[in-house]
Amino acid sequence: MNYTVQQIAEITNAQIIGDKELVVKNIAFDSRIIYSTKNTAFVAINTHKNSGEKFIESAVDRGIDIIISEHQYPQFEHVTWIIVDNSVDFLQKLAKYHFENAHLKSIGITGSNGKTILKEWLYQCLWNEFPTVKSPKSFNSQIGLPLSLLQINSSQELGIFEVGISKPHEMEKLENIFHPQIGLLTHIGNAHAANFESEEELIDEKIILFKDSEVIIYNGDNELVDKKIHELYSSKRLISYGFKKNNQVFIKENISKDEKITVVYFDEEICFPVHQRDEATLTNALALVTVLKELNIDNQKIVEKINSLKAVEMRLEAIEGIKNNIVINDSFNLDLDSLKTALQFLNEYKKSKKSLVLTDIVGVNSNSKELYEEVSELVNDQNFDSVFLVGDEISKFSNLFKSKTFTFVDTKELIDSKHLTEIENQIILLKGARKFEIEKLKDILELRKHDTVLEINLNAILHNINYHKSLLKPGIKMMAMVKANAYGLGSYEISEFLQHHHIDYLGVAYADEGIELRKKGITTPIIVMNPEQHSYEAIIEYNLEPEIYSFRVLELFYEAVQKSGYDKKYPIHIKLETGMHRLGFKDFELDQLSETLSHKNMKVQSMFSHLSSSDMPEEREFTLRQFEVFEKNSNYLIEKLGYTPLRHILNSSGITSYTAHQYDMVRIGIGMIGESPCGEIQKQLQSVVSFKTVISQISTVDTGESVGYSRKYKPDHAARIATIPVGYADGIPRLIGNQVGNVGVNKTLTPIVGNICMDMMMINVDQIPNIKEGDTVTIFNAKPSLKEFAGYCKTITYEVLTSISPRVKRIYIKD
Repeated sequence: MNYTVQQIAEITNAQIIGDKELVVKNIAFDSRIIYSTKNTAFVAINTHKNSGEKFIESAVDRGIDIIISEHQYPQFEHVTWIIVDNSVDFLQKLAKYHFENAHLKSIGITGSNGKTILKEWLYQCLWNEFPTVKSPKSFNSQIGLPLSLLQINSSQELGIFEVGISKPHEMEKLENIFHPQIGLLTHIGNAHAANFESEEELIDEKIILFKDSEVIIYNGDNELVDKKIHELYSSKRLISYGFKKNNQVFIKENISKDEKITVVYFDEEICFPVHQRDEATLTNALALVTVLKELNIDNQKIVEKINSLKAVEMRLEAIEGIKNNIVINDSFNLDLDSLKTALQFLNEYKKSKKSLVLTDIVGVNSNSKELYEEVSELVNDQNFDSVFLVGDEISKFSNLFKSKTFTFVDTKELIDSKHLTEIENQIILLKGARKFEIEKLKDILELRKHDTVLEINLNAILHNINYHKSLLKPGIKMMAMVKANAYGLGSYEISEFLQHHHIDYLGVAYADEGIELRKKGITTPIIVMNPEQHSYEAIIEYNLEPEIYSFRVLELFYEAVQKSGYDKKYPIHIKLETGMHRLGFKDFELDQLSETLSHKNMKVQSMFSHLSSSDMPEEREFTLRQFEVFEKNSNYLIEKLGYTPLRHILNSSGITSYTAHQYDMVRIGIGMIGESPCGEIQKQLQSVVSFKTVISQISTVDTGESVGYSRKYKPDHAARIATIPVGYADGIPRLIGNQVGNVGVNKTLTPIVGNICMDMMMINVDQIPNIKEGDTVTIFNAKPSLKEFAGYCKTITYEVLTSISPRVKRIYIKD
């Protein structure tokens, strides 16, 4: 986009206060991830749950001088204001105008699953056929789609955009601003289905997008989809794909025993190799072929393009590096969109110094000088300490970069220079095109090098938190429990992410956990749930807030506060006993408690209690009694104190099962990791943790021979046994050996055989075809799930996660 403030106001019927001639090329909607301020306007998006106007000051502090808002704030002098009636409507009006005046061929993708993968695959196949624009990441909502459309520029001929909805009546608004020529409907599944009365209503809503489409491509295996499409759009060109032979596009039975499949497209056959044969991958491949044929790509080219498809790595990895560095590995792809995304992710970290490795941008049909001028502007706004440019093309423009800049012909030359291994206490962003193989730098810079890893998906955590927030009334605060190393996931990394997303409180068990977070730059309020006597001075020094559960703790902590010279009311959190009989003040102690507090320089920041059985429907009566006790005792204490602290009692399962008792704050723990005792709630949550390793060796063990210590497994036939490098020192309990537990190989459950060793264990892979050494093994994630794995261990998911050894490398990914 490239509009003056005056033009934007005319397009959207907005009011201007300030300089009408300023040019807007980018719109930022999140003050935390503003990666460039030049020609950028900040839009303060107001929703029923939150107001973006709270973050105008933050945007102005970052250097933004154009604000789009529903209200003007005169204290911000020198700011140009675009005053609108509704911020979301404004975005949609501007995007509608921009799209309708772009005159490009467009593909709109909607459905329940597969939208992002198909968008990325189509882009990989089509960028060198047409100048192409696509939705960044998964920008497909009422806000995300308009922001995607505003990226269109005059040189582009094709646009590929995702369109997503979560409830009725949303698609009508999105179709009003975006009406694709080619409509693509992917699989219809359970995503957001709970918000619709029936699958029929969900389908009706989705296909509104195709009202003005010339061609509709859809998965015809769903009979209801097929019926609805034909009822509503019979006059359009309709092409169905799927496994059933009545579709125009389907998979013919294999004509050979190798890994090739044959796709029938009307009366043509297209044969190509497919290494992943799961239903989702094959369905997506059929949709891809159909769209490519509709765009007149010939069969030979289609096969070439499919053969060169890269895995869709929609993720950034954050890894603990040597010399106290954090390494952000985004070496999977490189274009302007993904560079902006990486720079946004970088802003979530508080380290003051940072360095960048950046390669040539490969395969972009544009003027090199203009391209790298834009790249350098983005990079210069980040104030990197050092920039390492890799590749002949980008090196020609090294003078455009303001940081200390080094140039290299290839990755090997950068490695040989030793520059990167000299960096200390920084964030190092690795951002490159695949051909440069800069993932080799990750191997050099990472602190722990093991084949066994624990992957933590940060976006899934955010999804799960937002799901639980959706059950809360406006204004209810949320506290995230990050004790026990954030349930084994990494307390600093998780806390940093949660702080960035404005969590209200963090909860730790012991003071040293909170102190470590403070030392690493976490400023969010932290409650210490079990403050030990020797830690009181440190709690005060690091501005932590203790749980007070007895008179002894209250008196000792007050003495520490007096001794420290703290001259304000120190924030404390009062624990009330309501039936769990673990810690807390009882009802007969409240008069003495209020009297004691009235003489002390302390402020009760919150009062709370713990539910013992909120995850057990059979104990509902007991839980309701806990609420009654908490209500009575907290009201009594509030009356005695003369002011109203925050109150909180709900944990993760309480949030979903007892929504009437939210009080002022709730506490989320295992819920943000994607676990719920309720099956219906579990369907709404995303899996966060994936424990993976690889096959070290595959051997054939003959009948009568034995496997492992104590010869516990003796196969009754010649068995194929794989050894994997993970054992009880990594957190795998010995009790799940000897065919008690299973792991996943190629999405198939495979039994653990023999005794589990300290660093290794063995699995039977007889049932896995085409398996080879180096293949991935899933200890838990989807198959088996974390809950299933905990079942093998005869324990709960909490214990499984907190038992995973620190020597297991944690990798943080962000889709």
